[in-house]
Amino acid sequence: MREFIKEILYEDFGNNYEKIYNSSDLIQYLNKKTGAIDGDSKTRRSLGNIYAIYSLLIFYTNNSFYNNKNSYKKFEGFEYTELWNFCKKQYGGNKLQNHAFNNRLNGEFANKVAKNPSKEILVINGSKYLLHIDYLYIKNIDISKTLIKIIEKYISLLKEKDLQLSNDLKQLLKLKDSTAKKKIIEGLIEEKSEARIFEIISYAILKNHYKSEYIYIGRTMENIQKECLKLYKTGRTNANDGGIDFVMRPIGRFFQVTEVNRYDKYLLDMDKVMHFPITFVVKTARNKQSILNDMEDYIITKSGDMEILKKKYFNSIEEIITINELKKWLNDLNDTSIDELIKDIDIYYKLEFNI
Repeated sequence: MREFIKEILYEDFGNNYEKIYNSSDLIQYLNKKTGAIDGDSKTRRSLGNIYAIYSLLIFYTNNSFYNNKNSYKKFEGFEYTELWNFCKKQYGGNKLQNHAFNNRLNGEFANKVAKNPSKEILVINGSKYLLHIDYLYIKNIDISKTLIKIIEKYISLLKEKDLQLSNDLKQLLKLKDSTAKKKIIEGLIEEKSEARIFEIISYAILKNHYKSEYIYIGRTMENIQKECLKLYKTGRTNANDGGIDFVMRPIGRFFQVTEVNRYDKYLLDMDKVMHFPITFVVKTARNKQSILNDMEDYIITKSGDMEILKKKYFNSIEEIITINELKKWLNDLNDTSIDELIKDIDIYYKLEFNI
């Protein structure tokens, strides 16, 4: 049980808090879905399902159904449009998709916690929705207000976490010593870094690293010009971008940020872009050659050692970049580039977290 959930349950139910927790599938579900506050880089925020539940709880209490079982049993549901508009107005809600109201919540709830999977938490009545009454009561105790407290505390903790880096960046810009700035940024690109933070900072490092490299390009020999390499971020992390996180101009290079040991995903990314060569930015402190060796071993196994398949995937790997390269290139940057890097992090961090 997460500490903040334990505190809320103790506040509402005293020494019976554990019995309440063990008796409520919905509280246990929220406990599983609020892992993002612990900094696990692989944990999603799950705001879609959480806000679907939250909207229904708020509408439930606002419409005098609290401790009013008989009235709620006769109720036919809240209108989807009103619920969805409410969700989109919440913190981080403007980028959500409505999958939770399309039975994703029911399926996941049944798989994760429901003691009786056939009893769906989300009751769907055409374009109207409501929560199953059995998940709102423990015996004769209406726990809806406790559930609201848990969700609101989770969102509050997420906000604090999101704003922390923003505040750190402000302090970074105030520092005069570039070496101190680099040391702090290095600490943000470790193997345990939150995945989205790692992607944003790795982009900022690569952008400022490549801008000092030039190529000569032109349609004819007479109009060849010197141009610096420019790196562009394609959008938010976890977006459906076809395996492209960053794109380089004027030469075409694709970059994908990923985790180590997920080589099935590497091959999937290669397939998505029709085997256009990809540079993989890997969140690992391991030597890049060892990652490449492991990837090639995986390709050999996956392909059954067939030459045509091996060649197709081997040729799709342009370069491997790890934390080691990122830190080296970070430390190679001059004072001006470090300040530009911090500003880049701030811009994309605020975009990612809707700050």
